[in-house]
Amino acid sequence: MIKRTFAVLISVMILATSFAFQSVQAQGGKDTKAAAKARLKVDSLGSNARVDVKFLDGTKLKGYVSAKEQDGFTVTDSKTGASSVVRYAEVSELKKAGDGLSTKSWIIIGSAIAGAVVTLIIIKPVLCDGTAHTRGPC
Repeated sequence: MIKRTFAVLISVMILATSFAFQSVQAQGGKDTKAAAKARLKVDSLGSNARVDVKFLDGTKLKGYVSAKEQDGFTVTDSKTGASSVVRYAEVSELKKAGDGLSTKSWIIIGSAIAGAVVTLIIIKPVLCDGTAHTRGPC
């Protein structure tokens, strides 16, 4: 009888522990996609990297990353020198501040240049077949 009661008691404790563990995991899983992206972006940036931070409430902050912590980072305004601690959970978007053109812009520019080169190399000889054309691209 004591063995049976002890076995039931241990089973109930294991079951209660598993439910409690799932509850803790659910609370710890509130890290949204944006917060996870912000954490990866800050980790990938070098020290003193300029960033533009957009918060969940719509406010924006510009400056450079002066410190990285476990649950956030510090952004210092380069003009005023004021520091603000930013938690990853508060961030909706994080961008590296204006370091030239984006990848999408470079692809568009490269495609336009490639199109111009193809036009000059392939299309022009077809149009200018060696006869005395005085009009057009010849």
